[in-house]
Amino acid sequence: MKSELIKLLESFGFPVFLQGSLNSTEDYPHSFFTFWNFENPEQSFYDNNANRCVWGFWIYFYSVNPVKVEEIPEQARQLLKSIGWTVGGKPTDIKVDKITHTGAFFKAYYIETYKKESGKNA
Repeated sequence: MKSELIKLLESFGFPVFLQGSLNSTEDYPHSFFTFWNFENPEQSFYDNNANRCVWGFWIYFYSVNPVKVEEIPEQARQLLKSIGWTVGGKPTDIKVDKITHTGAFFKAYYIETYKKESGKNA
């Protein structure tokens, strides 16, 4: 699921990193996404087998351009929503450790339904 999210975010033309993987002493790209997978609970148990997983992500966008911080996270939120993700509201401001950048983040969830094989869950 992480690789699918990365591909979707990269479609905006900005680099994508795991949240916290950039060194605060290095120069940041002018604009970029980060993400953090904060939970993956399994649900809908039948016959002691889970039938789905709910992937939870925090998605961040940072930029030196405040207009991009206003527009790009909302566009990403709308993209995810349009393809079946559940989003937890509009993007909100976040604190950034570089005075050159501002940022915003939102929560997104993807429900992965497990495929059944011969009457059993995969």
